[in-house]
Amino acid sequence: MLRRHFPLAAALFCGLALTTVATTSASAKENLPQSVTFKGKDTFNAIVAKAVKENWRALPMGERVAKFGMAMRGIPYVGYTLEIDNHVESASANFNGLDCWTFFEISLGLARMIEVPKETYTPSDLLAEIEWTRYRGGVCSGHYLDRIHYLAEWWYDNEARGNVARVTRDVGPTVSLTGRKCQEMTVLWKGYRYLKNNPSYLPEMGKIEQRESSLPFRYIPKDQVKAIEKNIQSGDIIGIVTKETGGHCSHVGLAYRTSDGVLHFLHASKNYKKVTLDKSLSGYLNDFRSHAGIIVARPLPRSNTVRDRAPYLAAFKDITGYTQYDLRGEAGGR
Repeated sequence: MLRRHFPLAAALFCGLALTTVATTSASAKENLPQSVTFKGKDTFNAIVAKAVKENWRALPMGERVAKFGMAMRGIPYVGYTLEIDNHVESASANFNGLDCWTFFEISLGLARMIEVPKETYTPSDLLAEIEWTRYRGGVCSGHYLDRIHYLAEWWYDNEARGNVARVTRDVGPTVSLTGRKCQEMTVLWKGYRYLKNNPSYLPEMGKIEQRESSLPFRYIPKDQVKAIEKNIQSGDIIGIVTKETGGHCSHVGLAYRTSDGVLHFLHASKNYKKVTLDKSLSGYLNDFRSHAGIIVARPLPRSNTVRDRAPYLAAFKDITGYTQYDLRGEAGGR
């Protein structure tokens, strides 16, 4: 259930010129027309109208993310919705079908979008937020390798830019995962539309996977999760760590605490074939022998966003030990 299930791996970041923090939503690059990049506009409009009517903007960020996640329950599970073109990469959102990655990412994007007061929200507003979290440094130049394909790097890159707090060590005891070889994208490349049509990307993707494999990685073992569920909040992003090779994580979703106090796993489920509120997080983990444990990220308000390049790069180096990495051949170092 690795990248076959959702995009898990990717390249460390390019040298990207970041702008000063804006007070309103920036515009996504939109390298492709919205007839290709945005599906299910009626569903988008209905969800956003409900959020505006009920003033979800006033909720804490995590609760806001959880609200949007719950609003998408029942949307069918559909894989590979990010593979929208043979060559050109562009921010996209599909409300007609979600996989586990696009589900959590759109929930986060909607919560960030609505933080900016506007009379009317458009697909472009959401696509701008999707671009900011989906791509290395928050910028999509139209190149497939701009996209973050592995969840571990998404964690670190978005932490460095103030979008999430990596709280795994704060909520429970962790252990180190070492020796994991990330190679799903290069091994299974024929299953990805962009890679199949651009096999020349494979050497760069291989370098990306080498870097991904060496990122520091700690997780909470699944036999510890039941005891620490009380420390996890609704809207926290939960990465499911796998025992299998190919990547660090095999699945991702959101935490959601119901009124009875139970912390559930809210996710786009391949088994249920839709977005569903599953059993308790620990119960879900125990249903699968391949699940090793979890990592946790806590969404931060959009006002925490760091758009200046220097502090972003400094934060990433502090988190990972790596300097800037240019996919076109210029590499920093440890």
